[in-house]
Amino acid sequence: MKWPYLSTVAALSLATSVTSAAYAQSKLMEVDPTLIEENQPAPPSAAKPVKKGRIVKGPAVAPTPGWLDTLTIDGYVEGGVALNFNQPFNKLNWGHLYTDRANWPTFNGALLTVQRPLDPKAEGYDFGFKFQGQIGEDMRYNHYLGVLDYAIRSRTQIGPIEANIQAHFPWISPISEGGVDLKVGMFATYNGAEVIPAKDNLFYSHSYIFNFGPFIHTGAMVTTHVKPWLDVYTGVTSGVNTSLGWPGDNNAAASFHGGFGFNLLDGNLTIMAITHTGPENQRQTDPLGVGWPVGFANGFPFTATGWPNVLTAGWPVNQGGFGAPGLCACDVNTAIRSFNNLTTTWKATENLTFITDISFMLESGWNNSSFGLPQKAWGAANAIVGGLGGNGAFWGTAPAYPMGARAFGIAQYFSYKINDIFKLNGRAEFYRDNNNFFVSGYPGYFDAVNLAHGFWCPSCISQNLGTGLYANRPVYSGTSYLAFTLGMTITPELPVKLPYITGLIIRPELRWDTTVNGTTPFFSRNGLSSNQGMFNMDVIVPFTLL
Repeated sequence: MKWPYLSTVAALSLATSVTSAAYAQSKLMEVDPTLIEENQPAPPSAAKPVKKGRIVKGPAVAPTPGWLDTLTIDGYVEGGVALNFNQPFNKLNWGHLYTDRANWPTFNGALLTVQRPLDPKAEGYDFGFKFQGQIGEDMRYNHYLGVLDYAIRSRTQIGPIEANIQAHFPWISPISEGGVDLKVGMFATYNGAEVIPAKDNLFYSHSYIFNFGPFIHTGAMVTTHVKPWLDVYTGVTSGVNTSLGWPGDNNAAASFHGGFGFNLLDGNLTIMAITHTGPENQRQTDPLGVGWPVGFANGFPFTATGWPNVLTAGWPVNQGGFGAPGLCACDVNTAIRSFNNLTTTWKATENLTFITDISFMLESGWNNSSFGLPQKAWGAANAIVGGLGGNGAFWGTAPAYPMGARAFGIAQYFSYKINDIFKLNGRAEFYRDNNNFFVSGYPGYFDAVNLAHGFWCPSCISQNLGTGLYANRPVYSGTSYLAFTLGMTITPELPVKLPYITGLIIRPELRWDTTVNGTTPFFSRNGLSSNQGMFNMDVIVPFTLL
């Protein structure tokens, strides 16, 4: 009886062991899904028999991300000061927009971005959106016409920067290996190296190329990913800083926005060749200042109340310049204004980056000629004819046609990251405003939008005014600008972790502007100057809400 007894015990023990092992294995598979059977799906939670095999440990299977998982809400608050060593009598830094206020603190703005960007690795259809709004003094130049452009009657204004929907279409073909992206709505321009969001630039002050180029558009943009190294951009917009319809669009014509993007050297070299071309001249809705304290009576300016006299030195009014209905001598729906940029970014090393921005701008509807004489010679011609007993006001009233205005520039940047806190930046720019058409000043709260709407702009400043400080200057004569900027981006580590605050950016800079053709566009304590030196600095506090 001993052997049968031992055999029975052994059999019972073996059965118990097998049953316990199977139960333990089933519980283990139920608790830890990372322990899976090789080449087999994970077993169900119920303790069913498991197919025999080797158990291996593998990575956890990531859950499928939700569409809103990549939603972000962030922004920044920015303020700064632009100290002009010239101490301009009218407190205006010539050639600047966001930093145009001399020797006075500026609340540049608070910017908020809510977006769900397109997934750059999406293999199927994907959709996204972006909304970006701003409140601050920079907003004076960032308005879409007809959208909150007169909502706040002060230097601090409010409005949208971007409001668009986006889509990726996996339409694969020999000319679209990476599919096609679509953006519809309001969006920032594709032109140039510098952008509207301050924290994405190297400097507090901006280049002439940025300041007097396009900012924002309303329309549709298509990006065709032809090759991994080539993108083609094609789009249509309502113009520069315009929305749709009246008063959102200042003429009745559309513009083209497009070009090419090259992604080379594994992303270390990018080249963007972009144009925005179309009619930009505004319909003259109030050319003679009707309803304004200053207007024209029998062809001569007069002052009623509330404004400086139009001939006051340093406050030239826009007679003979902006706002007069005959100066365009063109059809506002066919005269072309073209902004063209070739922007190259080369990441030479991990810490050293070079950027080159080349710009050419063309306006076909201004700089008039009449009977063979350009507009800058009309005054002399009228004086001669009048002295001979003829009509001393012939040129300026006779039929004229436009010769157009041009500008071109090149800006070279470098940026060297010293460490995680300090980055050294430099910029050298040459900009030729061939007819003094593009570079202008807008000291009034609504000067930029008034001019864009076609309203009379009594405080807009152009070197082609022919009055005040510019009384003896030939119109459309041109200025060549040279500007050097050396600055630092400082991103110190915050001593205390604050809720929502993600860092601190401080950008001091030294800037010197001059002309190389003997002109005097800059303001000084006593009048005009051929150069201006500045120390500028801003502080940016970025934040993240989601």
